[in-house]
Amino acid sequence: TRLAWLEAGGVYAVATLRGGSEFGETWHQDGMLENKQHVFDDFIAAAERLIEAGFTSPDHLGISGGSNGGLLVASAMTQRPELFRAVLCTYPDLDMVRFYQFTETNNMPALLEYGDASIPHQFEAIRRYSPYQAVQDGVKYPAVMLTTGDLDTRVSPLQGRKMTARLQAATASDLPVILWYDSRGGHAGGRGRPISLRIEDTARELAFLAQQLGVGEERDY
Repeated sequence: TRLAWLEAGGVYAVATLRGGSEFGETWHQDGMLENKQHVFDDFIAAAERLIEAGFTSPDHLGISGGSNGGLLVASAMTQRPELFRAVLCTYPDLDMVRFYQFTETNNMPALLEYGDASIPHQFEAIRRYSPYQAVQDGVKYPAVMLTTGDLDTRVSPLQGRKMTARLQAATASDLPVILWYDSRGGHAGGRGRPISLRIEDTARELAFLAQQLGVGEERDY
């Protein structure tokens, strides 16, 4: 996938963010619970650096993330919509205020990372970064493709559906906000998904990003 993107003339970058395990437990804890906003701050800073260094521009910058990464790109988009042209958001956690109310059993450990909005001292931090609550009417949002699966037992497909409807109603942009809804798919497509369908998924996602970002076109940043 990455090679195809590069061969088509695209640039591919990976941001290392607080909240991961790359640099020990202190690094991890600096991006969880009440510190969760640090993750989004780091991601936005990485995007700004790519633009400053001349690798891209806001009109040609796309971001992609799935599951927890879907939360990441949705939060970045709602906090800095002018910074991005396209967002690919798959199987995402989006309404974090109500996350604890419809969290599937096998995703309960995520509350240890995100926090629990039913706990008063964690509620305000969650409300500030929750993408669904952050959508504002009349804002020009980027092009967005959300993906969800009806059989997802980790993240309720309700999350992607309601976020799509909210963005479609709110955006002042002419750019598309679309939902790819897989009635037979689970989280990230589901285990045992045929390779042919995985290829279709990847082709669809790359086509969306390439069309919106103008991959292969000549440009001067």
